[in-house]
Amino acid sequence: MDYFPPLLFWRPSSLALSLALISMCSWASEYEYLGWKLDGYNSGRSYSKSLQCVDIPEDLRLCHNVGYSQMLLPNLLEHETMAEVRQQAGSWVPLVHKACHPGTQVLLCSLFAPVCLDRPVPPCRWLCEAVKEGCLPVMEAFGFPWPEMLACDKFPQDDVCIANTTSNTTHTTTFTGPTPICPPCGNEMNMETILEHMCASEFAVKAKIKDVRRERADRRVILEKRRRLVKKGDLSKKDLKKLVLYLKNGADCPCPQLENLGQQYLIMGRKVDQKYLLMGIHRWDKSNTEFRKALKAQRNYKCPEFHTVFK
Repeated sequence: MDYFPPLLFWRPSSLALSLALISMCSWASEYEYLGWKLDGYNSGRSYSKSLQCVDIPEDLRLCHNVGYSQMLLPNLLEHETMAEVRQQAGSWVPLVHKACHPGTQVLLCSLFAPVCLDRPVPPCRWLCEAVKEGCLPVMEAFGFPWPEMLACDKFPQDDVCIANTTSNTTHTTTFTGPTPICPPCGNEMNMETILEHMCASEFAVKAKIKDVRRERADRRVILEKRRRLVKKGDLSKKDLKKLVLYLKNGADCPCPQLENLGQQYLIMGRKVDQKYLLMGIHRWDKSNTEFRKALKAQRNYKCPEFHTVFK
């Protein structure tokens, strides 16, 4: 998936301010940030301490390849240390990998890792709305709401802001993307993807699928009786015996894994509103090196804290 560096967007009335911002852009190690605040955003937090311009580290996977190499701390989410940024940003990497909108990474990194100017520049409201339109169905499929940190009405629509465009296209451009596949089903057999699904899940089991039935807008996935816990979470033995999973809003989208009922799968899920949602499904194949590595790594892998982000 290709990414493009974010661009500043402004109306003509903001041109002077925009040029001033750009002219002040440098790679100094520190900026003085005296009493400036962004109205309506982050509860109007006012920064009275120095901001630092720092390199985006390689292990900040969400933003390391966003199109610029340095960022400001504190950021627009009020993270004051790189450790905070890493922990929170890691929760969003799987959404970027789902390619639900080409501006997803730019939107998120404008908040987590704002480009070095004299002050952080927020994302444009229309960019937020476009990403929300494309990505909310994916998030809902995993049982996650659109979080308050991305409430689009917080962001400016007629001031200097971060946009994602490669030409003179406007914010009305629609991203159609590839033919949609059920988000939990579009999985690559690599360690990183499997671990991401593991982290978003409360439990994981090895099992065959007995039956798949349509239930309103969802699909109900019934497992064979023989099932083995791979990741326990809070799932009790009693819960495991009667475990039925739901593919949320997946009645009509393709899911190749659910068409091969004789195959063993690694099935991941979590409980949302008294239902167990299917978070990921991978063919159980221990002859595959990536699959074996993922099973081994997940025992000690430190996951992002999803519950602190998706509220």
